[in-house]
Amino acid sequence: MAAPWKTALVTGASSGIGAAFARLLAGRGVDLVITARDTTRLKALAKELRDRNGVEVQVLTADLAKKAGVAKVESRLAEPGPEQAPVDLLVNNAGFGSHGCFWELPVEGEEGQIQVNVLALVRLTHAALGPMVASGHGAILNVSSMAGEQSVPQNATYGATKAFVTTFSQSVHEEAKAAGVSVTALLPGFTRTEFQERAGYDDARSLPAFVWMEADEVAEQALAAAEAGRSIVVPGTANKVVVAAVGMTPRSVKRRAVGLLAGRF
Repeated sequence: MAAPWKTALVTGASSGIGAAFARLLAGRGVDLVITARDTTRLKALAKELRDRNGVEVQVLTADLAKKAGVAKVESRLAEPGPEQAPVDLLVNNAGFGSHGCFWELPVEGEEGQIQVNVLALVRLTHAALGPMVASGHGAILNVSSMAGEQSVPQNATYGATKAFVTTFSQSVHEEAKAAGVSVTALLPGFTRTEFQERAGYDDARSLPAFVWMEADEVAEQALAAAEAGRSIVVPGTANKVVVAAVGMTPRSVKRRAVGLLAGRF
């Protein structure tokens, strides 16, 4: 089935959920702008999508931890060139986490998480919304996390950034919906990607199989929610049950429970 969007920009597209978004969108005939730091991976993905799906794919190498990288993507969103199609779907997928006691982690890394997970996402959302609201059409999909639904000892900064993403996305969704633009927050749980290795908690893979989802499953459910104009999506039955239970649990209990779980990794 054809997608309601013509051109999508996906950040963090070189691997994981970002690459899954790109493949699913290309399979539905959507032209793409794919961004990440790894040019080699981006070019390989672009060739794959062009050859398999016949779509246009623009590679935009950018480091969203740096102001220059954010500005580069902002420019593509807000002021496309004369031969570039406007973006009517923005997928803010780029992000990273860390693992450990906050005071023992390099503060530069924690600041970097805030830059990528929050500040870059806010700026790119702002850049995309102007043209979308003016045209009366478009969607933004911000990748948050179930980690933002409670305090997360050993992932303090990451959880806090994702709590921001969820609240911010829902607020802007309410502001923009009258103009025909939706903003959807995606709250995935444990997903089989490179995220755990990069964040430094490989032992999470010892968790039971039923808590895990594949990246393409997550991306598919997220795109369906964005297409339906929903403000939030929690993919997977197990994740929905957990989020519902978390919502009814006192903060002190949630904090201690997550702290005990974090001690395993």
